[in-house]
Amino acid sequence: MPHLYPVALPLIVDDRLYIIAAGPGKRVGRSLWTSCTVSRGAGQGGARGAENLLLHFTPFAEDWAKLPVIVSGEGCYVTDDRGRSYVDGLAGLFTTQVGHGRSELAEVAARQMKELGFFPNWSFQHPRSLELAQKLAEVAPGDLNSAFFVSSGSEAVETVIKLARQFHKANGEPGRYKIISRDVAYHGTTMGALSVTGLPSFKAPFEPLPAGFFHVRNTQQDPEGAADAIEAMIETEGSDQIAAVILEPVQNAGGCLVPPPDYWRRVREICDRHGVLLVSDAVICAFGRLGEWFGIERFGVVPDMTSFAKGVTSGYSPMGGVMVSDRMVDVLRRNAPMFSHGSTFGGHPVSSAVALENMRIIEREGLLQNVHALEGHFGDELKRMAESHPIVKDVRGMGFFWAVEVNPERADGTPLTGDEYQRYFKGVLSKALLENGLVCRFDDKEDPVIQYSPALVADREILSRIAEITDKALTELERELGYRS
Repeated sequence: MPHLYPVALPLIVDDRLYIIAAGPGKRVGRSLWTSCTVSRGAGQGGARGAENLLLHFTPFAEDWAKLPVIVSGEGCYVTDDRGRSYVDGLAGLFTTQVGHGRSELAEVAARQMKELGFFPNWSFQHPRSLELAQKLAEVAPGDLNSAFFVSSGSEAVETVIKLARQFHKANGEPGRYKIISRDVAYHGTTMGALSVTGLPSFKAPFEPLPAGFFHVRNTQQDPEGAADAIEAMIETEGSDQIAAVILEPVQNAGGCLVPPPDYWRRVREICDRHGVLLVSDAVICAFGRLGEWFGIERFGVVPDMTSFAKGVTSGYSPMGGVMVSDRMVDVLRRNAPMFSHGSTFGGHPVSSAVALENMRIIEREGLLQNVHALEGHFGDELKRMAESHPIVKDVRGMGFFWAVEVNPERADGTPLTGDEYQRYFKGVLSKALLENGLVCRFDDKEDPVIQYSPALVADREILSRIAEITDKALTELERELGYRS
């Protein structure tokens, strides 16, 4: 499944940077011109406007003016305002499933803007959201046949919480309001989604948070007992008070925590026995990330709801949503006046049009099949690379969603101090990965890991290149920590 990508050529004219990309092949048989204003303050290449933009999850202590400014992308590559190209090993943020620079998506968006740029899904409908809901019902597992659209993953998780609570009230069990999720799991930033999140440090600045949210050990902390921990929490809090259990198919935070083979089956059985809804939060794991449309299919279980976002549009336009089971919708339609929830941009006509075309590309180019075909190669390349690095503790993942866990200590086993950790892992390792041409993610919400989530169009060469760059970066880190001379 070859993919051809262009060489990016930088050209600065009158203080503006132009990236000229040209190359053979269907996808890039055209010139791509992307420009941005270049600021050379104190020779550092700081971008104009850096003092005006509040960045997401970026420490205030960092010099934001020195952070990379990404100006263009094509396939599995992005280019910064200096003309330097990087392998995008994270698909933006687990998002650009079909790769960067897809003119088909831009053209679909432009056509939809001309036809109907906006109209809400409040007491009205429009063709694109109807078509998208129908398409999603076709590919979603089991009886997940109804779609509720929002604009982001956090909003999707908020929707799940509200649907679960209103469903139980409509079903004659108003006492069911509590939500169970897992330690270290990240589910979003809005107040409800943040409450589901199992990361105390993320929540502390915004407390007090809503009540009724509980967390249990994840599958990395307790592989054998993680499912039983859910049942124990249900029984402790009262099985007649639990509304839902919310879990990612493969937990992202902590580093691609692949569950034991029978975990999801056990959790489904536990939820059914106690009358609790089971929710798959597939904001990351859907639309091919694990080689399936919704990720949960890898584990042979049908949830009562699944959230989604990110890959539904490959990030070309904001969208999120929830697929809801027929059983839930039937109860709500019979016993509730309405679902009292919505947002201005949920099911936006342009985002819906982009999502439909994005799904057509995934089908037309066989990208789900590509993930299945190359999953083994990607994992093998990372594991082979890790064999020569004593600092590596584990390599885990599935599909195009992998992590390399590293030991936060010196070669003699001495733990790093907080300052040393920042210097070597946030400094040496993260810097080496980027300087060697790889955009990925160093994450330390639990054990320190390097995370990878390339576009689904990645071929063997791209996946091998990710492992090669990681090899160089780990070698540099090991020299600093005394693992090698």
